[in-house]
Amino acid sequence: MVIHSYRHRVGNAPGEVRFKAVEEKLAKRPKIEVPATLLYRSDDFLGGAAPEVKQTERNLFPMLRARRVIPGAGHFLPREKAEVVAAALVELLGAMR
Repeated sequence: MVIHSYRHRVGNAPGEVRFKAVEEKLAKRPKIEVPATLLYRSDDFLGGAAPEVKQTERNLFPMLRARRVIPGAGHFLPREKAEVVAAALVELLGAMR
């Protein structure tokens, strides 16, 4: 199941029929209308992020507070750079006071 998930994510396998309705809903990309910080991994084998903020990100996250590409972080950002994730959460929550 995990291997199929990765294959599907990179476009090398069809999705599971039982998840079709959920995938269609997620494909519509509803706006996230709360303050947000985006953290991207620089060394993720599933694809990295461009260094600049994209218009699609601004459209999806209208209350975007920060966007960071984390050097040396791979696929499991919270495990690999827990201190960065925690600091971003504290920063975001502090800004909401």
